[in-house]
Amino acid sequence: MKVLGVNAVFHDPAAALVVDGRVLAAAEEERFSRREHGKEPVPFSAWELPVQAMRWCLHEAGLAPVDLDAVAYSYDPSLALPPGSEPLSGPRPPLDPAWGQLRPLYAEHAPHFLAAALPGLQPARVTHVPHHLAHAASAALAAPPARDGCEDSAVLVADCRGESTSHLAGSYSGAGQPRVLVRQPLPESLGLVYRELARHLGFRTVGDEYKVMALAARGQPTMAGPLENRIAYRGDGLITASEVDWAALAPALPPGGEHTPHHADLAASVQDRVEEVLLALAGWLHEQTGRSRLTMAGEVVLNHAANSRLARDGPFEEVWVQPAAGEAGTALGSALQTAADLGEAVEPMPGADLGRSWDEDELAAVLDTARIGYERPDDLTAEASRALSEGALVGWFQGRSEYGPAALGRRSLLADPSRRENLDRIGRVRGEREFCPVASLVAAEHAPDIFSGGPLPCPYPLFDHHVAPRWRARIPVVVHPGAKTRAQTVRAEDDPLTWRLIRDFGSRTGVPVLAHTELRRAGSPRVDSPRDALECFGSAPVDVLVLGPYLVRRCRA
Repeated sequence: MKVLGVNAVFHDPAAALVVDGRVLAAAEEERFSRREHGKEPVPFSAWELPVQAMRWCLHEAGLAPVDLDAVAYSYDPSLALPPGSEPLSGPRPPLDPAWGQLRPLYAEHAPHFLAAALPGLQPARVTHVPHHLAHAASAALAAPPARDGCEDSAVLVADCRGESTSHLAGSYSGAGQPRVLVRQPLPESLGLVYRELARHLGFRTVGDEYKVMALAARGQPTMAGPLENRIAYRGDGLITASEVDWAALAPALPPGGEHTPHHADLAASVQDRVEEVLLALAGWLHEQTGRSRLTMAGEVVLNHAANSRLARDGPFEEVWVQPAAGEAGTALGSALQTAADLGEAVEPMPGADLGRSWDEDELAAVLDTARIGYERPDDLTAEASRALSEGALVGWFQGRSEYGPAALGRRSLLADPSRRENLDRIGRVRGEREFCPVASLVAAEHAPDIFSGGPLPCPYPLFDHHVAPRWRARIPVVVHPGAKTRAQTVRAEDDPLTWRLIRDFGSRTGVPVLAHTELRRAGSPRVDSPRDALECFGSAPVDVLVLGPYLVRRCRA
């Protein structure tokens, strides 16, 4: 059975391919088009399909559109709010009541749009998967085996909105079938509240949520009391989260405006309320399902501080978060759910490195075409670790690109975490110094000595970890307010090259940790192709670029 999953209706358009129950490929359109988030998050863009990502997925598997048994589109227009019923919320309605009906209209005609984009595809093979069910499947069906061996799991989806709801809670059986316990009707939405807060604080409403989290870490939840009735758990798996009078709490800021401690306190207060509501939802869900593991997806669960509260203080023994938890992940979930519905026994995703890759000859050809000097060291990791230990910022381009927003050691910017000046230098590369998030890349065997308070091992940087007191002064670049960091652990059997790099760096410096973030410039998607990497290297203050087995050094004047 060959199933292509497609996300297109909101933002972060993406495609994923599942063949005989196995995830073979997944990619976001922005990595091909070089347009951040793929398109504008407005109703008028709902017709835009991830054409390049879809075609690449098929090419990667050697398939033609006619070979597909199903195409799963992650939005069901039959579930959308009827015309004229989209409720207003706040001074700037987040639900687009005037034009919101364009989304279900375009989704209804998606079979014909898809057939035009993929000649040979029969429109009848396109099926609509409810948006939050696609999110749920991307978590429960893609998760690795549970630690206790149980095949069943609870599932929680929380994002801005689907067709007419904002969150879903339920469970999945080992056979891949969902049991939905509750769906939260709009306009109540944790995601929309967080998005409106971002707008109020002068950030973009899509893509800048991490900046709200960074600002929250610098404040105190002094306004949590006044917000208690506006962002609250109501019982039975339902919430209140809408119509917050932001101006009464802190003055609005224009884009790029200067944040005051008062704004930081507002962000911290909303973060506190979101965490409390999620904890209450998780408690209710655990009571209803009795499951030991919680799997999660949706844009809200890209909030690593909230994830950590759930893992630390919640009732579940294990919490697993889909690394492509945002809208792009619904492409994967819709394909997995459709495959399961068609009788396939679906397998967990093999990892998040599901995108494009280039072999050595192809990489050398790109370098030769660019007429740029490069070398092929006998010991690549030794040479790269030496550069890092001497203070270089290193672009690290290896293997298949990542699916989802987090850097995972495939298209990464790396630095020595002991050099305080590297935080500012990374910010200059990223073009966003104040809010540049820098995670920790650590060999799995060393992680328990340095980090605590979060799940370990942790192959995806989606949780906060406390940094041990004796390490805080040694790795200041990755220590966030509250002596926390987002740690990603690397095992030798999963990523031997990156593991060796961390090991070699640790041997030179005594620090088995690297500072780690996405290799990209502000306003651009993360590097995906070797050409992207060279363009970033040429336009940003990156000292060394490691491209497969090749190493490029910046010429010094």
